[in-house]
Amino acid sequence: MTTTPRVRMSPATRRAQLLDLGVALLATRSLDELSIDLLAEEANISRGLLYHYFGNKQDFHEAVVRRAVQDLIEVTAPVDDPDMVTRLAVSLDNYLAYVEANRVAYVSIVRAASGNNDTMREIYQSARNALTDRIFDAAGPAGLAEFGIEDTPGVRLVVRGWAAMVEQLVLDWIDDPRGISRPALLETLTATLALTLSAAP
Repeated sequence: MTTTPRVRMSPATRRAQLLDLGVALLATRSLDELSIDLLAEEANISRGLLYHYFGNKQDFHEAVVRRAVQDLIEVTAPVDDPDMVTRLAVSLDNYLAYVEANRVAYVSIVRAASGNNDTMREIYQSARNALTDRIFDAAGPAGLAEFGIEDTPGVRLVVRGWAAMVEQLVLDWIDDPRGISRPALLETLTATLALTLSAAP
């Protein structure tokens, strides 16, 4: 009688698997509720082994948040379309879908970033900057010029302000749409960016 040999995962692969599980658990509970004990139970491993991969609870939370925001950046990546408005609309649609599916986790991340944890704040700000900066990177100078826009630090600052407005508006809409349909919300988000850019210094 033969048995199939057990495949031993590398530490990097095992850590990535645990982070995937952590992100999945975060979709239905706040960051504070995501404990080492819970992850150990769900992964069917010992707490000691978890501490081998994550030094403490804070390290674990920071690693999970990094993975979660990386997922957000990836799912909202601009599509390969020559039209800037289409690229923006698709990215916003994917952003809204992500927040709809992961509202508890998203709110928890936003709150953690506004707290006293400098690392969480840095993770969050880096993610927001990546989401807005690639609007300029994808368009390039020629694409921006078609809309009369010049890529300057001031303009990027204004767009980051627009992103903060989008975040709050999306969260409020998910809680209470107030009669605004999903397509109407997406159209409004796209239009407000154009208005914001037209008024940027």
